[in-house]
Formats: sequence, C-alpha cells, structure tokens
Amino acid sequence: MNPQAPSARSDDTRPRPRGGRLFVIAAPSGAGKTSLVRELLAREPNLRVCVSHTTRPRRPNEVDGRDYHFVDVPTFRHMIDADGFLEHALVFDNHYGTSRAALAEAFGRGYDVILEIDWQGAAQVRERTRDPARGTAGCIGIFVLPPSRPELEARLRNRKTDSDEVIARRLRDAVADMRHADEFDYVIVNDHFETAVRDLQRILDGDAADLQADRPGLAPLMGQLLA
Repeated sequence: MNPQAPSARSDDTRPRPRGGRLFVIAAPSGAGKTSLVRELLAREPNLRVCVSHTTRPRRPNEVDGRDYHFVDVPTFRHMIDADGFLEHALVFDNHYGTSRAALAEAFGRGYDVILEIDWQGAAQVRERTRDPARGTAGCIGIFVLPPSRPELEARLRNRKTDSDEVIARRLRDAVADMRHADEFDYVIVNDHFETAVRDLQRILDGDAADLQADRPGLAPLMGQLLA
C-alpha cells in the first residue's frame, strides 16, 4: 500500500554537496512519483523542482506554476523553435518540457534540482548533459516502480480522474515505460511511502549502492511487472 506520512524536516544532519547537482526521476503513471517528490522537497531545503511546461489541460486540483506551467500548443512549439527546452516529449497526446532558463536560475541560486519527467525526457537529459571527456552523464537518474501491477491499477482507479479506457491505456503504457528502468542509475520501489522517501534521501546522500538499477534483487519484481 502507499500510506502517506506527514511532512517533516529530515533528522539526517550528514553534510551534502551544495548546489549544482541534477537529478531526474521517472516512473509509470500511478507509481506515486509526484507524491514522493513533493515529500522530498518538504524535507530537503536545498532541493528545488524544475516545474515542467505542458499543453495538457489543467486538472481541478492543480495550480499553474506549481504543478506545471500550462501553455497552449503554439506557445510550446515556439519554445521548441527557440531551443528553450533542455528536454521535451509527447506523452499521452500532450507535450511536456523542461525550461533551460528555469534550470539555470535554480543552479545560479545554489540549489540542487530534480526533474520529474518521463523516460524519454530523461534520455534527452542524459545525452545533453553528457561530459564528452569522461563519457558520463551530468545527471543522476532515478526510476520509481510500483510494488505490483494490481497495486498500480488500484492507484490509477483511486485517482477517479480517468475513464476505464484511459486507465487501460495507461496500464499498457506503464509496461512499456518500466522496460526502461535499467537505463537509470537507481530504482526504488514505492511500496511503503515513508521507506521510498528515505530511499530518495539516501540517493541524495550518495549512500544508496543497494538501490542501483542493476541489482539482482529486482529481477523477480521486474519479471512480474513486465509479464
């Protein structure tokens, strides 16, 4: 299940590097990525989210500028033409993108930044931040998995925002998304919410070798999720 824990500052006082680190986090729809990121931001004062632009309609509980920058298609395409995005992708017939200017502003103020994007956007960020001399990406990738396919479906239905047809499509696309989990540096399983948040904090600390994407212990879950 996915019990919500109240927001609180972390009691962890270990020093972290200050500013300039870029994290990208992706997940299939319904895995709980947005809730995890919001809780992580509440606990980590030096971390900022780079709010994406999107052309999809705003949901009733969403706030422009907090959840997304909601723009029309012509505006989005103008930003593409002006090279205004670090990454952008078409997802569920809607455009999403990360503004270069917003990212530069956060880094300029000494913050670490986390991008809440899909696997396609994460691949673009890895390529566009790659250090040619070292052959390494300038970002740290995190993929969030649900604990099971039935639980993923239950979370999608509990939103009460999508029709059965849309939910079925999201479930099909979720399988396709999860096939890309091994392209990331770390994979966490959002079974228990508090544990998943602490796993994210450990990744920020650089103390999460046991959460690496290629760990053998993930194989049984991946087999069930992709079956």
